[in-house]
Amino acid sequence: MTKISIFWFRRDLRLTDNVGLHQALQAGYPVLPLFIFDDQILNELPKDDARLSFIHQELTKIDEQLKAKGSGLLGIKGTPKKIWKDLLENYEIAEVHLNRDYEPYARTRDEEIKELVEAEGIAFHTHKDQVVFEAHEVLKADGLPYTVYTPYKNKWLAAFEPSMIAPLKPKMLDNYLSGDFAFPSLAEMGFEQSAITVKPYDLSQLDDYETHRNFPAADGTSYLSPHLRFGTVSTRQIMAKLNASQAVFLSELIWREFFMQILFHFPKVVDRNFRAKYDGIEWRNNKAEFELWCQGQTGYPMVDAGMRQLNATGYMHNRVRMVVASFLCKHLLIDWKWGEAYFAEKLLDFELSSNNGNWQWAAGTGCDAAPYFRIFNPESQLKKFDKDLKYIKKWVPEFGSFDYVRPMVEHKAARQRALDTYKAGIASA
Repeated sequence: MTKISIFWFRRDLRLTDNVGLHQALQAGYPVLPLFIFDDQILNELPKDDARLSFIHQELTKIDEQLKAKGSGLLGIKGTPKKIWKDLLENYEIAEVHLNRDYEPYARTRDEEIKELVEAEGIAFHTHKDQVVFEAHEVLKADGLPYTVYTPYKNKWLAAFEPSMIAPLKPKMLDNYLSGDFAFPSLAEMGFEQSAITVKPYDLSQLDDYETHRNFPAADGTSYLSPHLRFGTVSTRQIMAKLNASQAVFLSELIWREFFMQILFHFPKVVDRNFRAKYDGIEWRNNKAEFELWCQGQTGYPMVDAGMRQLNATGYMHNRVRMVVASFLCKHLLIDWKWGEAYFAEKLLDFELSSNNGNWQWAAGTGCDAAPYFRIFNPESQLKKFDKDLKYIKKWVPEFGSFDYVRPMVEHKAARQRALDTYKAGIASA
């Protein structure tokens, strides 16, 4: 039996500039490319989940590229441990390569597979791929992690060198295991194609990003985030395209790594406030009001437009995300974890670290959060960022007519209620 390496695709769905795959191909053994459709993840998804459709679409492209090389992508649905036990029985594996994933579930899963593989005397290699700096690479002088963004960003920039994003130069491009490998259809896995699609990313407007990024009607966003989330392009490839005038866009990429290292160092944030002093907040958690927020029926047009855009497309403009999150936590006094879970279900670019970090920022409970007394006024946000109502008219066509719902709360009263509730919660913590 031929000795092989296995490269395990996860959130790195590309054949180019992929560190783990690159290292596997250089190792001297034919490489079997693998993707596991993890039942523990799939069992939580609706049958027409848009993200699964996107993942399957990108994996199909990879499978076609590999078939052109006389190989293919082995796609298996099941639990990772069971699948790896079968692989160890059916192949003579010399090495396993994968890119590191920093989320709590992934870290536990990968450690379990590592123990399984190494027990057979097989080398298990993990690689840095989805970030420029990992959690232990940008630390304070005392060796502790940063919990405030700006000093983290400054240290990140000071440590950065252009060589870190240099393109990989493989010596052996096509050292793939020959064969015809099974790759399942969505239907075979019990799923169906979603009507929601992921847009191609577009970096052509980055020079205007700083000017246009707060105006949802301008549609000046790059639509890059789902592609970074699932690794159809590498962070290095994107950064290599940036110039000095695009520092604001670079800052957004650094925010992503900041929240990743927060989740790594402080995994409690998954279901608890980063700042314990906010644990005493008495959320109202009115289910009927939460449902109106989900449906985009609050009577505040920017909130409603954002939620309807999310429900229809899987996207929501970043400025609008801040407005709708603040409204849920402050105006309605609904626990940020409810909003976080809804976004996790709907967002095409859902990433646990960023979703959690941004929701805790909006609620005021996070590491580098907006102060609790900063409460967005959705009406003034509308006047400032969509004064011509182009965004509103697109998503709330009944706005301005008798058919549009009345505001579910009055801003001034809701603001005062939030201030009083937060003060009382802090005092009781």
